[in-house]
Amino acid sequence: MIKVGIVGCGRVAEHHCKAILKTKGIQIKAVCDLNYKKAEYLSKIYKTKLYTNYHQMLLENKDINLVSIITPTGMHYEHSIDIIKKYKRDLLIEKPICLNTKNLIKIYKLAKSKRVKIFPVFQNRYNIATQRLATAVKNKEIGEIRTINVTVRWCRPQRYYNLSPWRGTYSHDGGALTNQGIHYVNILNYMASEITELSCISATLGAKIEVEDTAVAIFKLKNKGVGTLEITTAARPDDFEGSITIVGSKGLAKISGFALNNLEIFSPNPKEQKKYSDSYKDLADRGKVYGRGHFNTYEDVVLHYRRKRKYPVNFKECFKSINFLNALYCSYEKNGKWIKLNKINISKRLGKSSEKISKIYRTKK
Repeated sequence: MIKVGIVGCGRVAEHHCKAILKTKGIQIKAVCDLNYKKAEYLSKIYKTKLYTNYHQMLLENKDINLVSIITPTGMHYEHSIDIIKKYKRDLLIEKPICLNTKNLIKIYKLAKSKRVKIFPVFQNRYNIATQRLATAVKNKEIGEIRTINVTVRWCRPQRYYNLSPWRGTYSHDGGALTNQGIHYVNILNYMASEITELSCISATLGAKIEVEDTAVAIFKLKNKGVGTLEITTAARPDDFEGSITIVGSKGLAKISGFALNNLEIFSPNPKEQKKYSDSYKDLADRGKVYGRGHFNTYEDVVLHYRRKRKYPVNFKECFKSINFLNALYCSYEKNGKWIKLNKINISKRLGKSSEKISKIYRTKK
C-alpha cells in the first residue's frame, strides 16, 4: 500500500485527497499545513492524521513513502530538496515543479543520487480531448503542423493576488505565464514538434503586481511551422477562453474548455468532437477547473510502484516545459530578443530568492 503525506492544504489539496480516495492501492496517511485550520479541515473530512510541521509528520510516520508537495510554487524547490536530503521519500509535486530551470535540474540530480522518484503533476495531459489531439498529431491525421496557437483569456482581479503574500511575485509565483499558463505551455510542448526559438513581450495591465499578467509570444518549429501564444489574466469581468488550435496540412483541430476538456473542432472527423469532450458536470466546485487528471496521475503512480510502468512525465518532458517557460521570461527581460530552445535558459527574475516570503512558508525542524 502506498501511503501519502500531503504537505500543503490549499486550494487544490482537497482535489488530491479525492483522487487518492478513489484510487486503489494508495491512501492518505497524514496531512500537513502551517495553518492548523486548513490541515484540520482535510483531516476531519478524510479521517487522517494532521500536522503543522512536515518534519514531525515524516519522523513519526516512517511508513509514508510518497509525499505530495502542494505548497506555494516558490517553495516547491526548497521543500523538495529538504525532504529528499533528510528523509529520502518519493515526491509528487504540483505544477510547476519549480520556477527556475537550474533548480529543476538540481532536484532531479539529487533525487537520482538518493534513489528518490519524482512525479510531476501535469493533469491536463490526461484529458480525453488532449489525448485525442495528441494521437491525431502523432498519426499525422491533420498532417504537418503549420501553425499552433495558445490562447488564454482569464480574469484574476486584484483580490486574487491579495489572498497570499506569495501571489504575483517573481520569487514564489510568476505571472500569467507561470501560474495559469504552465498547463498550456506543457500541452504545447507535448503536442508540437521541436520548438526551436521564441520571442516574447509582456505587460502588467489589470493588477498591481510585480509580475506580468499579460504576455504574447511567437515561436518557430523545427519543421518550419510557426506558433503564437497569448496569455492574459487581465480579461474582465470573467474567464473567457483557454484553447490550443492546430492548423495542419490536412486539417484543423482545437481543444478548449475550463481545463482543455472540450474537443471543439476536429476536421478529420467532426463526429468525434462530442465523443472526446468532457463537461466535468459531475465534479463539484473546483473540480470543474482541475478536471479528472489528478485521478489518472495517482493511478499512474500506483502502476509505477506495482507494475514498474514508467510514469508518463519524465525529466525530459518536465525540462522542456520549464526551459520554455524560462525562455519566455528571458526574452521579455531582453525586450523581445529571440531565444534559442536548444540550450538551458535561466530567467534572472523568475524564481529569484526572497527570504522575506520564504520564511513565512518555511517549516523549521
